Amino acid sequence: MKPLVTVYITNYNYGHYIRQAILSVLNQTFQDFELLIIDDGSTDHSRQIIEEYRDHPKIQIIYQMNNGLNYSNNIAIRAANGRYIMRLDADDFLDPMALDKMSKILEKHDEFGLVFPDYYYVNSEGIIIGEERRHNFNKDVSLFDLPAHGACTMIRLSHLNELGGYNDSFTCQDGYELWIRFIKKYGVTNINEPLFYYRQHDNNLTNNEKKILETRRKINSSLIDTSDYLDITTIAIIPIRKKTIGDIIWPLYVKANGKTILEEMVEIASNSNKIHYIVVSTEDKEIQEYVLNISDKFKKLHFISRPPEYARINVSLNQTIQDIIIQCNNFIKSNGIIMQLSIDYPFMSTHYLEDAINTMLIFQADSLLSVRPDSSIYYQHTGSGLIPILNQEKFTRYERDALYKGVGGLVLSTMENFHKNNRMVSGKVGHVIADQLTAFGVFSEFDLAIFELVDKHLINANEFGG
Repeated sequence: MKPLVTVYITNYNYGHYIRQAILSVLNQTFQDFELLIIDDGSTDHSRQIIEEYRDHPKIQIIYQMNNGLNYSNNIAIRAANGRYIMRLDADDFLDPMALDKMSKILEKHDEFGLVFPDYYYVNSEGIIIGEERRHNFNKDVSLFDLPAHGACTMIRLSHLNELGGYNDSFTCQDGYELWIRFIKKYGVTNINEPLFYYRQHDNNLTNNEKKILETRRKINSSLIDTSDYLDITTIAIIPIRKKTIGDIIWPLYVKANGKTILEEMVEIASNSNKIHYIVVSTEDKEIQEYVLNISDKFKKLHFISRPPEYARINVSLNQTIQDIIIQCNNFIKSNGIIMQLSIDYPFMSTHYLEDAINTMLIFQADSLLSVRPDSSIYYQHTGSGLIPILNQEKFTRYERDALYKGVGGLVLSTMENFHKNNRMVSGKVGHVIADQLTAFGVFSEFDLAIFELVDKHLINANEFGG
């Protein structure tokens, strides 16, 4: 008789932790399961521990060469006999009620193809150091741009097979790639109760931000159908107030590569085939003359003079954008995208801009911001002293209390949303994570000094293949 649930443990050199993972499955209150242990070419003492369970009636052991997580995920799908399947990483472990509570949700609700729980954070010794609480997906979530954790998420095996399994060309972000494909076809839900223990230590893949963000960009690009862009016109708007830092005019400051800040931003936007028009708008005559002088280099570049009253510090940029949209009405489609860029962030890249567009389309957001998660504790003075806001000092991390800092100088809105609300940030607001370099802004002489050092270093590294 086939089991209801297949649990599979993926392991690579987690010999110190895998026994706890295995026992956390075997000791479940729910026992209608099979357990696959997939060792991905470990070179430590993992095999010695795994072999202790060779004769267990619920366990099947699979050894393979080191091929990566998504390859292991697909091996598990092919070997699974259960109606539902769930991965457990070898350095994590389950609450005794995890399989019981998640399988009951899927058994009771045919409309859901995937269920995931909250979880505890534990250190390398297994001691609880925090708790992660997600939004209630049945009541609070309408924008699905925060995926379930890749592990300890129970999924209908039939749905995974219909989707063709995991894309094993990606070496990380397995949960993100599958999530995007899954939510397009099937319902998802969650349990607001911690049912597994997620270990944090130096070897966690989640600590490698650069690799994760690069992989996420590739995933987004791979999941966008070219037909999604056929009727979409994207206009990139660069509104500029004349800004001086010390004795330099920042937009016209020359970088180490010989280009001005403004020219490089125009070039970055121009290099994207997803951006059709670039509009620079300023009230400053010197910057206007400069834009007109470089316009021959960039076919997409247009200049629109900015009325002085819109350039005042206390006037929203939405006024400038409204004026530009009116003047560009003859070549902008009603279902287009408006992209607002800020020259205060000099380390933007073409793939960063394109990923923002892809992300907004994938999750069907009305507008989008570039941000960084901010784990700092902020305080407010109440008159009696400082108190932390949003309960950030608490042991439990609630998703609703998470903070994101707007950085990277990038804001997107659909044309429809902007016309409806007369502002860029409105409706369902999505996000794209800026890496630390992209998030760096220049607002002072101190920032400028840091920028000059980093810029020269990057130029030198590129010249010597670094």
